[in-house]
Amino acid sequence: MITIKNISKTFYQKKQSFKALDDVSLDIEKGDIVGVIGFSGAGKSTLIRSVNLLEKPGDGQIIINGKDLIKLSNKELAMERKKIGMIFQHFNLLSSRTVFENIAFPLELDNISKFEMTKKVNELLKIVGLEDKANDYPKSLSGGQKQRVAIARALANDPYLLLCDEATSALDPATTQSILQLLKDINQRLGITILLITHEMDVIKTICNHVAVIDQGKLIAKGTLEEIISKKEHPIIKEFTKSKTMNIPLLFNSKLVNEPSEGLFPLVEIELTGNIAFERLLSIIYADYKIPYQLIHADVEFLGNVNFGKLLLHLQGSSDQNAKAIAYFNHNNIQNTIKGYA
Repeated sequence: MITIKNISKTFYQKKQSFKALDDVSLDIEKGDIVGVIGFSGAGKSTLIRSVNLLEKPGDGQIIINGKDLIKLSNKELAMERKKIGMIFQHFNLLSSRTVFENIAFPLELDNISKFEMTKKVNELLKIVGLEDKANDYPKSLSGGQKQRVAIARALANDPYLLLCDEATSALDPATTQSILQLLKDINQRLGITILLITHEMDVIKTICNHVAVIDQGKLIAKGTLEEIISKKEHPIIKEFTKSKTMNIPLLFNSKLVNEPSEGLFPLVEIELTGNIAFERLLSIIYADYKIPYQLIHADVEFLGNVNFGKLLLHLQGSSDQNAKAIAYFNHNNIQNTIKGYA
């Protein structure tokens, strides 16, 4: 449905040039949720603003439903933009208008009848869960409520594409999750394609089916969430997907020694990178190698059929059994580190 083809964008300031986008290409299927992740200054905002030509690329094509937006006249482009909704980090609501009037604003510009406008706005208020806030003003709303108004306004013209420019960055974690679930529901209920940019991997994990990673204006990786998370060789991807440091409990730390000896068992930190399921790993240890173990700590995410994260295991088999299990980990590229013996 959407083809971003070889687009580049250079900004000029004080006789200096800065290439914000460098030959970026990306395909987005109808009904998909695609996230673009990158650090500040990577080119994310320029990319998403190029899709509806708020920033016109210097080179390349933006093809939506078979039309290259760059080649359209101003009038034709204005018509296409009506079907591309956009929500922003800081909501961009009109403070002098009520919630109802903010949502109705795009419909007013299209000279929709008052009856149809009222019907449409009430439908949108129901979708975003703000039926009781219709007559309130933005100043009385929470951040999450303001973003829900912005989402409803972006849906007013029945768009086929919704662009989200760091839409949850100004919100607390709980509100972020509620907004992401709302976007996911809108995607499933209305079939609207969503393209979002973010610097937060948790946002990507919560809502996106496909991911693109951008750095210094270049698209360095793209694919499914599972594919991206498993590609840790690139330092940018590694930075976004690195597991949290796993602390060893004080009970173990106080008696942990560096060298093996009689009666002591290895404390092993294992990192799951998508190449084996958490349950399968434990089954191999206990059922295949007959090793008793204690699961000290686990921080594991379940993404589709693959698992990512870290776990801390105290293997309590014989020296030979434990050595065979660790050899199995190494042979199958299961990252492991012996933290000591206890």
